[in-house]
Amino acid sequence: MPAKHHVYLVPGFFGFINLGELIYFGHAYDYLKAELARRGVDAEVTIVLSHPTASIRTRTADLLKAVQETAAGDDGPIHLVGHSTGGLDSRLFVSPGAHLAEGLELEPFAQRVRSVVTVSTPHAGTPLATFFMGLFGQKILKLLSLFTVYVLRYGRLPLRVAFRFGHVLARADDNLGWKPTLLDQLYDQLLGDFSSERRDAVAKFLSDVGHDTSLIPQLTPEGIDLFNASTIDRPGVRYGSVVTQARPPSFRTRMAAGLDPYAQLTHTIYALVYGQTQQMPLTALPPHTPAQTAALVQAYGALPGPTACDGIVPTRSQVYGRVLAAVRADHLDAIGHFDQPAYQPPHVDWLISGSGFRRPQFEATWKSITEFLLEDETR
Repeated sequence: MPAKHHVYLVPGFFGFINLGELIYFGHAYDYLKAELARRGVDAEVTIVLSHPTASIRTRTADLLKAVQETAAGDDGPIHLVGHSTGGLDSRLFVSPGAHLAEGLELEPFAQRVRSVVTVSTPHAGTPLATFFMGLFGQKILKLLSLFTVYVLRYGRLPLRVAFRFGHVLARADDNLGWKPTLLDQLYDQLLGDFSSERRDAVAKFLSDVGHDTSLIPQLTPEGIDLFNASTIDRPGVRYGSVVTQARPPSFRTRMAAGLDPYAQLTHTIYALVYGQTQQMPLTALPPHTPAQTAALVQAYGALPGPTACDGIVPTRSQVYGRVLAAVRADHLDAIGHFDQPAYQPPHVDWLISGSGFRRPQFEATWKSITEFLLEDETR
């Protein structure tokens, strides 16, 4: 009888799966479970609970905890699929000799891993992390984390908050004068729409974001350089990556977003983070193999330039191992957060980038991931 496969979906920065039914990987989880069942594969798919902005080592310990709780009863193969920072957690998990903390036995599980898939992961870092290390960036980060949670729960932001936040962004040149009282008011307005239980969960989430942001300096190009120097690939493990590239913000993309105030607000946020992400030092971009370069050229028509990105991570920073898919998408599209409300359950677009990514591209991407996970089974 074939051994059960254990597939772990590892969330990225924010890791807001910690908020109960707010599912970071909702659509990806549903698709993967259904596709594995359709292929007759005995598999358990688990979504990992991670500290939202803690260090890569802390988050990898979270991954180990999930594996211990669900895969200790057998010796079946393990597969890791990490989005964004979750891809770095997955790489550290399988790195030979990795030490997380005293008493944590990683190796018995790491040696069972057969494949690692990274989706929109900053393998060479992202300059956006450098921006978030600044005072203004830290305040934006807290708001974005709360907005992410709210939008996934309700689909849209209250208009009063949208207009107020748009005004704040318009005054970004005066960012050091942005008073905490304004932030408090925004928090109160948003939290007032949650149940008492939900407010407690959100408050804990924001507390985690505020008290442990050790992940942020690790995601800078300089921080990732040290990570890459100390994290090596495990022999026998197959590594694959999904690469995303979104359209640069422009007058055309702003007009395409329509007149909806929420769409205009989120497009403004997208333009802000996109501009910061474009500032990737050319020397920080990793060299690609001929096969990786060919895959990017085939997908995009040309090798993406050094400023190409998905709004959060430079496109060429995302390449690692075999390129399974290279798609026109923003940072959250590939895990199911794009605009297709008619689908059931609906896809909700968190950040309106104008990428044009929709359900057919989503299914093609995750079909490629599924086939990669099962590659050993089909040989």
